[in-house]
Amino acid sequence: MEPQLKDSITDGVATVVIANPAKRNAMSADMWRALPGILDRLAADPAVRVLVLTGQGDTFCAGADISTLREPWDEQRTLAMPAEEALAAFPKPTLAAVRGYCVGGGSQLAAACDLRFAEEGARFGITPSKLGIVYPSSSTRRLAALVGPSTAKYLLFSGELIDADRALRTGFLDELHPAGELDKRVAEFVRILASRSLLTQAAAKEFADGHLDRDAHWAEQARGSGDTAEGVAAFLERRAPRFTYGR
Repeated sequence: MEPQLKDSITDGVATVVIANPAKRNAMSADMWRALPGILDRLAADPAVRVLVLTGQGDTFCAGADISTLREPWDEQRTLAMPAEEALAAFPKPTLAAVRGYCVGGGSQLAAACDLRFAEEGARFGITPSKLGIVYPSSSTRRLAALVGPSTAKYLLFSGELIDADRALRTGFLDELHPAGELDKRVAEFVRILASRSLLTQAAAKEFADGHLDRDAHWAEQARGSGDTAEGVAAFLERRAPRFTYGR
């Protein structure tokens, strides 16, 4: 099978699958190039409320396929960073569902998601020191914000892999599940996310990511959306809310 990114939408949840099983789902140059366009299309689709990024089979992503890159640093900077930033800027909640290896560019993509759930046995690593690559400053800051400066330095300095238990303790992971239970938990959680107010989620995502001077913008969005009135009415009437922001 040719390396590819596969996407689908079911019940408000968009799923993007990294599919390159012959190379542990490593990202080829074409896959890096394709990801921003896929994300733009899904972001613009009002049917999409949540995005899940995962790998085909029992591996999330082993990073960039270095064999396809003649000049790894230049290509990594040119291709991986736009893909990572497009994922980080996705205006709806994003969740990485991780099995197996999540290494290099795979960890870069997982860190760019809002949340990360994993299955026991997953392994994580940031490996540019093995290749003599300077890890981008934006990626380094994002990693340090998740795991703290000390763990970020440990990962970047050594290139060593850590297990899922350590990834959970350091804050890289939000949830860790036994083998065979990840899909069920992800499906359950994204249903919850899809039922909540996208207005609240989008504003919270911007604020948590450090965007400044957006209070007035989101106050205006709230006034025009009707989500607050609907949420209060649904609470008082003891029914599920029918939020309409973004639809």
